[in-house]
Amino acid sequence: MHKLTLDGIDVMGERLAQEVIEEINKRPQITKISFVAHSVGGLVARYAIGRLYRPPGQSLENSPQSLRDSNRGNIHGLDAVNFITVASPHLGSRGNKQVPFLFGVTAIEKFACCIIHFIFRRTGKHLFLTDNDDGKPPLLQLMVDDCGDLRFISALQAFQRRVAYSNVGYDHIVGWRTSSIRGASELPKWVDSTSKVYPHIVYEELSKAETLDQCADVADMDKDNCTLEERLLRGLKRVSWEKVDVSFHNSKARSAAHSVIQVKDPVMHS
Repeated sequence: MHKLTLDGIDVMGERLAQEVIEEINKRPQITKISFVAHSVGGLVARYAIGRLYRPPGQSLENSPQSLRDSNRGNIHGLDAVNFITVASPHLGSRGNKQVPFLFGVTAIEKFACCIIHFIFRRTGKHLFLTDNDDGKPPLLQLMVDDCGDLRFISALQAFQRRVAYSNVGYDHIVGWRTSSIRGASELPKWVDSTSKVYPHIVYEELSKAETLDQCADVADMDKDNCTLEERLLRGLKRVSWEKVDVSFHNSKARSAAHSVIQVKDPVMHS
């Protein structure tokens, strides 16, 4: 792990946003943008698009008229197409079996919260929801709503598609629920894939965006007796998600599912 990944999701997100801006400036012919991110990179990408978001009507001079007329907003003047995360801990890594290698033992999970900052510094605090910079709520809670000039939820809504790939098992780092943005009672029953083309995909669903009367406003959630995880779920459910559940239980590389899901080497997926 590179030491820069320990600086915090916000710091990494600002870096990514700046890199994207630099690339856009180098290539004025670009009109569309998509993001594909793995693991904590999915959270970094969510932060970055919050910084890069522009409301409807604000676009680059060379943007097509269709984008200028769009009511979805855009990402630094570009048409936002796909936002894809792969095994990303959207609900954080705190308790509730969100980190499988902690075995779901409450005492171990609580101990991990106390020491994680010694190992993974600010990034660890963000993942385990123990940060309270300047007395503010945890960063991941702020990231399920628009927060000042960081338009996190508006940026997600700007994309035509949002897709969350997740491992149903054998991912020892990121649990199924946190990567698929589901509550404990929402996990589906899956069966072995019958597809020869995508043999490891065991379940797919389209989770539609919840309306305001279905989903409480994030700003009012502190008034409810809901857990922090429920607040994150409510916020992220305000946009639609395509959810793709993957299982490598029949693969020789199943113990490395967290990395294998990236499909870097076709041989590893046999």
